[in-house]
Amino acid sequence: MPKTSKPEEDPISVAAPPGFDARAVPVHEVCSDQVKVSPLALDPNSLRQRFLVQPIWQPEITDESRHVMAADIIARRQAAGKLTQAAVLIPLVLQEEGLSVLLTQRTDHLRDHAGQISFPGGRMDPGDVDPNHTALRESAEEIGLDQSRVEIIGHLPQYLTVSGYSVTPVVGLVQAQAEYPLDEFEVADVFEVPLRFLMDPANHQIRVWQSEQGGRRFYAMPYENRFIWGATAGMLRNLYHLLKV
Repeated sequence: MPKTSKPEEDPISVAAPPGFDARAVPVHEVCSDQVKVSPLALDPNSLRQRFLVQPIWQPEITDESRHVMAADIIARRQAAGKLTQAAVLIPLVLQEEGLSVLLTQRTDHLRDHAGQISFPGGRMDPGDVDPNHTALRESAEEIGLDQSRVEIIGHLPQYLTVSGYSVTPVVGLVQAQAEYPLDEFEVADVFEVPLRFLMDPANHQIRVWQSEQGGRRFYAMPYENRFIWGATAGMLRNLYHLLKV
């Protein structure tokens, strides 16, 4: 996700307050009644075909993105001459038991999204030719992912974050590495979650917390001792919507 910004560069924020504990927010709803993704849609060839010839589908706009648009965070940041474009890699790792999603745990001292679970990625540098380049470069820097092991198969709709970025999720099939050398300043840990778990709506929770702007809904996908929520869960929801059709 986007790198730490200096305080004077921060846009007006509708983010959760410092020390916010997403785990403590009550579960409002579980999406178990929603359409399940067919297991046949979760193999590499089916995914390649789905991104190559996409059906008509409706991306989901989360409350986070909705508040960003309402507060004109992206436009105001652009007007101030600040960077707003970013990209992340959604790494689908080829494993014998099926695809898994490679995720990172951010370090606790970062200003933006400290301690949260995210995809490898960050801001687009002036030298990046496109979001693919950004996602691969950042993945190499953050977790030592060998770019030659990644087959990019497509993109998901841009996701707007309260930190002031329009993020392009780049989806790639990844040949597993024996180890991932981490950038210890940004990444505390790296781990995998089965794609079939993340694409099962029965594992998608809607939680609601109250702020000065009113009730705010966000998605959470707890897995074992990991708590996936916020922008990461929002992007995974759009992958779900694409694959469920």
